[in-house]
Amino acid sequence: MSDADTEMLAEKSCVPCRGGVPSLPVERQQELLGQLSGWDIVQGHHLVRDFRFNDFVSALAFTNEAGRIAEEEAHHPEIKVGWGHAEVTIWTHKIDGLTESDFVLAAKLDTIQGPLPPA
Repeated sequence: MSDADTEMLAEKSCVPCRGGVPSLPVERQQELLGQLSGWDIVQGHHLVRDFRFNDFVSALAFTNEAGRIAEEEAHHPEIKVGWGHAEVTIWTHKIDGLTESDFVLAAKLDTIQGPLPPA
């Protein structure tokens, strides 16, 4: 994975899903995952990353910025925030699986300044 790969994915826009389309094949999921940093695919269904911070205020600031991006993209992740971390889970609800838009949103969240590097 290179920063250039993540930047290219982050420059795309999320495409609204109207349902009735299949989830991405495993091979394509793995290809797109290779363009992200610190994310995992869980059961071929959703992306998860636990962003780490030095304090609660930074985790909350990240969460607010992630919410702003999610609204811009009309693609909304699940976010659990606590002291020193924000766990983000992304999938496309209409198809109950992964689309390219999920990886685009993940890449956009990777560009937010502030989190510590993935462990």
